[in-house]
Amino acid sequence: MDATETGSAPRITVDRDRCIGAGQCVLAAPEVFTQDDDGLVDLLPGHEDAAGDAHVRDVPMACPVQAVTISDG
Repeated sequence: MDATETGSAPRITVDRDRCIGAGQCVLAAPEVFTQDDDGLVDLLPGHEDAAGDAHVRDVPMACPVQAVTISDG
């Protein structure tokens, strides 16, 4: 059963205090993540859920400090 069947999409959470600006999130899912002027992770507006990008599930493992988490809704 996927998120559309259960009615809740996975949620992306970013911990900007933990972020070191490695940019792996942006490389893995550029449609979802960006970096601010300091190089820290930011979600692009409207992408708080992980349903829109097939690669977003790879981001938590790609981040060297696990600043990005995805929780099932």
